[in-house]
Amino acid sequence: MAIVGNIVKRGIGLSGLMKRPKSNLAKIQRKTLVKLLNKGRFTQFGEAFGFEDIMNAALYSSDKEFYTKYKKQVPVYDYNKMYKDWWHKTLEGEKNVSWVGSIKYFALSSGTSEAASKHIPVTKDMVKAIHRTSIRQILALSAYKNLPSKLFEKGYLMLGGSTKLQDKGDYFEGDLSGITAGKIPFWFERFYKPGKKIAETKDWSEKLDKITKKAKDWDIGFIVGVPAWIQILMEKIIKEYNVKNIHEVWPNLEIFCHGGVSFEPYKQGFEKLLGRPIIYIETYLASEGFMAYQTAPDTDMALVLNNGIFFEFIPFNEDNFDDDGVMIEKPETLMIDEVEEGVEYALLISTVSGAWRYLIGDTIKFTNKKKAEIVITGRTKHFLSLCGEHLSVDNMNKAIELACKKFDIDIREFTVVGKKMDGTFGHHWYVGTDDVVDTNGLMSFIDETLCEINDDYPVERKHALREVKMEVLKTKTFYQFMESKGKTGGQNKFPRVLKNTVQIQEWENYLANN
Repeated sequence: MAIVGNIVKRGIGLSGLMKRPKSNLAKIQRKTLVKLLNKGRFTQFGEAFGFEDIMNAALYSSDKEFYTKYKKQVPVYDYNKMYKDWWHKTLEGEKNVSWVGSIKYFALSSGTSEAASKHIPVTKDMVKAIHRTSIRQILALSAYKNLPSKLFEKGYLMLGGSTKLQDKGDYFEGDLSGITAGKIPFWFERFYKPGKKIAETKDWSEKLDKITKKAKDWDIGFIVGVPAWIQILMEKIIKEYNVKNIHEVWPNLEIFCHGGVSFEPYKQGFEKLLGRPIIYIETYLASEGFMAYQTAPDTDMALVLNNGIFFEFIPFNEDNFDDDGVMIEKPETLMIDEVEEGVEYALLISTVSGAWRYLIGDTIKFTNKKKAEIVITGRTKHFLSLCGEHLSVDNMNKAIELACKKFDIDIREFTVVGKKMDGTFGHHWYVGTDDVVDTNGLMSFIDETLCEINDDYPVERKHALREVKMEVLKTKTFYQFMESKGKTGGQNKFPRVLKNTVQIQEWENYLANN
């Protein structure tokens, strides 16, 4: 009998029953900001921008004077400005720069929007916050009925970056998943796979090979990771053991926690690797923190409002961002109680890692304001609007998802490049699939679908946006390009839109030479 599993499941069930209804979301965020200000007020950043004054307003004023002060006294930052003004000092070993103490860990971002990786501070407080949110997500399984008790005794495969971080003398750097996995609670170690030894492996191909060799010895119930890499791993395991699907190796696999990119374009091909349906749970874990997760079946992700992150929302429009997705100096910002459902916002965050009014680069929409439920729609710089078509990554993902269903194909990766021609504009799609495809038919379907789901797109297709074309590539082409740039595995993703001139040139040169 699954004695331990029954105990854990009963505990999860009780935690669900004991959940108290959420109070006012603005009050929750107010308390979160007070805690952040209280810790940050004696830092160089806090003293420069009057945190003591803002905190007093939050503690002793019943209105929004505190937020008015916060917006007035603290400027907005993107990564480049935050690094230039503050974080470079943290990286050089200075203490109490934008957070208390010295910072020993830095997460290297995937670098999809810039040519080089970014160094994001990861404090002890942030690691604790991420672990707390992870535990909350496990407790949220009480909302998923009929899960077998034995599931809670099964392995938890986390496919992330190497836990063997790069020692830079004064600090360590690596993938966020490697930093957090290297500090998992002791009680979780018996469930954690692939285990400490394999998790330290730096070479991604070698790590996948080691996991594949050990797969038959593990009883996996949960898998966690970026869809593309999980799919590659499952294909390797299926091939290695000459089985029809992954459930012949892991019969108790029930749950896949995914994040990083939209899962829908992957879903068609992913489910071909399964022996039966499983539960999908979406998470929003970035290098800057654990932002949101799905709390129940058939819902969108809910923002985590009471665990070390204060959220602000910038309407993602021409008043606040230029044509390249660059934020203006003083954008309009809103608190959680001031947003509207269905409107696209860029996220600003203030965190226990010393990010303050920091543009994370993602765009979201609220689907349920009362429950703070959101969907990720794309990136501030990953969209196409050469001539007013306002084509978002969300639109592209939807068109690809529908195309996979229409043609019964598996499109693993894609990217789109905007082209300026003689007085007109064009979109060049690069699509990765190993299935036989009618390129013209696929492009026509995607083009027609975009006309249906985006009001601006069909107008521009009749006028300025004269050319849309497609090049179908083998899926491995995308991954081999990423490997050539040292960006395989972990949280690395291929960008859905290439706008950076250097990135476009590197991609086109790679295709020309390979």
